[in-house]
Amino acid sequence: MASLRTASPTVRNYFKDNGIPQVCEALLCGLLVMCPNDPLKYLEQMIMYIMENGLESLTWDECIDPAMRPKIQRLSETYLEKLFGLDDQLVTPELMIKACTFYTRNLVKTHFCIWRDIAIPHVNEDEILAEKMEKAIAHYNCKLQKSTLFSWHVFVENQRRKLKEVLLRVQQLLYCHKLKVILRNWRDKARHKAKKREDELILKHERQLRRWKSRLKLKINDERISSPELSSSEASLLGDVPECDIALLPERALLQIFSYLSLKDMVICSQVCRTWMLMTQISSLWNTIDFSVVKNVIADRDIVSTLNRWRLNVLRLNFRGCLLRPRTLRAIGYCRNLQELNVSDCSTLTDELMRSISEGCPGVLYLNLSNTTITNRTMRLLPRNFYNLQNLNLAYCRKFTDKGLQYLSLGNGCHKLIYLDLSGCTQISVQGFRNIASSCSGIMHLTINDMPTLTDNCVKALVEKCPSITSVTFMGSPHISDCAFKALTACNLRKIRFEGNKRITDACFKSIDKNYPDISHIYMSDCKGITDSSLRSLATLKQLTVLNLANCVRIGDVGLRHFLDGPVSQRLRELNLNHCVHVGDDSVIRFAERCPNLNYLSLRNCEHLTDLGIENIVNIFSLISVDLSGTVISNEGLILLSRHKKLKELSLSDCSKFTDVGIQIFCKSSRNLEHLDVSYCPQLSDEIIKALAIYCVNLTSLNIAGCPKITDFAMEMLSAKCHYLHILDISGCILLTDQVLEDLQLGCKQLRILKMQYCRLISREGAKKMSSIVQQVEYNSSDPPRWFGYDCEGKFLAKHHNVVPQKEDLELMVRDLNIGSEEETI
Repeated sequence: MASLRTASPTVRNYFKDNGIPQVCEALLCGLLVMCPNDPLKYLEQMIMYIMENGLESLTWDECIDPAMRPKIQRLSETYLEKLFGLDDQLVTPELMIKACTFYTRNLVKTHFCIWRDIAIPHVNEDEILAEKMEKAIAHYNCKLQKSTLFSWHVFVENQRRKLKEVLLRVQQLLYCHKLKVILRNWRDKARHKAKKREDELILKHERQLRRWKSRLKLKINDERISSPELSSSEASLLGDVPECDIALLPERALLQIFSYLSLKDMVICSQVCRTWMLMTQISSLWNTIDFSVVKNVIADRDIVSTLNRWRLNVLRLNFRGCLLRPRTLRAIGYCRNLQELNVSDCSTLTDELMRSISEGCPGVLYLNLSNTTITNRTMRLLPRNFYNLQNLNLAYCRKFTDKGLQYLSLGNGCHKLIYLDLSGCTQISVQGFRNIASSCSGIMHLTINDMPTLTDNCVKALVEKCPSITSVTFMGSPHISDCAFKALTACNLRKIRFEGNKRITDACFKSIDKNYPDISHIYMSDCKGITDSSLRSLATLKQLTVLNLANCVRIGDVGLRHFLDGPVSQRLRELNLNHCVHVGDDSVIRFAERCPNLNYLSLRNCEHLTDLGIENIVNIFSLISVDLSGTVISNEGLILLSRHKKLKELSLSDCSKFTDVGIQIFCKSSRNLEHLDVSYCPQLSDEIIKALAIYCVNLTSLNIAGCPKITDFAMEMLSAKCHYLHILDISGCILLTDQVLEDLQLGCKQLRILKMQYCRLISREGAKKMSSIVQQVEYNSSDPPRWFGYDCEGKFLAKHHNVVPQKEDLELMVRDLNIGSEEETI
């Protein structure tokens, strides 16, 4: 540095004038230090050289002492051409100069930078480091402040949010507390009113029961018969009944009232007084006469006189099961305007009598000859005399042959026939069905039940010439297969019914939406070959309203899910899944979601159905009938089911999980209940009958068979309140006596069917007396069979489903089913 200061002014001025930085000056001074022999002189020479030739001429080893320079020769253009294989045309002297200049500059710059870093001492290094530390500390403090401020901001925001949540929670708790107080007060008032209403209802029930007992005492003492008018005390017991003269009603109203009466009731009404006798003589009331309900009490001469008197007005006659003399049957021919005739189960009907009837009643449209002894002679009469016949029932008539069916084409023929029933006519062959097809090509409704000889060829022969068939019923025809179903594609079917068939499979439903687009009713009961695949095919039917898959044990939740996902669920009105053991709660949930128009649902013996599924039944608002027999429904399930206020029919047969409490709670909420089946529920007692008598006074059908705890007192309450009862089954109620029959006679005037199987304490005399009042009575005084689950004293045996019927029990069951037995059944 000292030698630089002693340099000539010319050199220093050159540095300043050419703008050489101080750093380069320092570097040059360092070079002088590197020259051991007279560095100043050498430096001045080098600088003068630079001033004359410029910086471009400076080489990389210019600052090195010549004695210390490396012995490397300078590359010439010839060397470059040899190294790089360049020719004269591509590498010109100018390009060579530029390349060497660029290379020299880079080399100088590189060596100078390295030398600078080594030779020049660092200036003010501590001050620079201190300044950097101050900046780093200031930056760190600023960053720390920002982080602290951000954390504080987050903390404040969280505290503010928590405070808002706490305030909102406090407000919600306060609001909930107010609601609870309001609801508690409302509930207390509602309970008080309900308790008051229930007490009033029970008090009214007790008053009516006392009044009932008073009426019963009056009847026993024959006071009502002895005095023409009731005393004031009796009138008070019977209640204030406003006087009303029915004769003042218009004739249209009288016809509507008397049309609900049977023939027996009409005769009784005609004997009340002269006015009532005149009312019963209205000709329109005698358009329909049903002699089957009085077949055991009416005499043949009364039938003949009735037909002679009203022969011009009679349009419909029913002689089902009547054992009539030939003279009485010939009187039917007097009714020239007769349109409907039912002589089924008349064992005295012969071909000769049918001739006289056909000649006198040519306008018959409906003719029922089922289970009679007619032959081919009668079949010959049908097309000749009944030329307007539309409905013909030949079920279980086994004495006519294929030739008789050929007679149907004689004369005018039965070309107007639209309904034909050939159930049980096993004598008909394939040729017979061809004769039917030729004679009655306009058939629309075909019923062929209990015919094991029916084959696919029979159906094909019939369908070939009867394309108008819209409904078919093949129950008890095990030899029908998918081929017959395929043959029916030629018809526009709307209703099909198969039962007890193992040859029907999923194949018959593959193209059902194309072959039967208008089908509305499908009954496939006890068809073991149907699986979930069939339900997937049925899902596209838009007109289907009724589906019966009872005893199709291979149906499960998966198939029902696919079925209900289709458009068919929107119009479905009736669904029967009895004994479909794989159906569970998932399907019931889908019913509630997808079936807004479902009215009838049967889930009998669906073992996987629980209270959870029953809870979803409440959400099917259109439901009016449900069958849950054989399920595990409990009191909780009945309490949930009581929320459905529109149920009219409920079946809980063979359910052992619920008690009287569940039925009582259900009855309180189901005032519209009309049908109840709690048969084979031995845990039930008189309490359910009391609940029915108090809350369900509109009950029309009750089945309490197999309930051994029911007593006469319960039936007395039932008779006193349920006056609309039509069907009653008390089979197996071993504690009931003849007192029940007296109560039913007095209170249940509309009773039509009474079943009293295995009622040991009811006498045969009482049952016979009841049979003269009630249309159908079934009576048996034997001990209950073992499969009832208890003995003749009411002691419980093994569980019902574990009891295996013995040989004696099976014989007893067969004997009990024989209704025609005079010794055991009335």
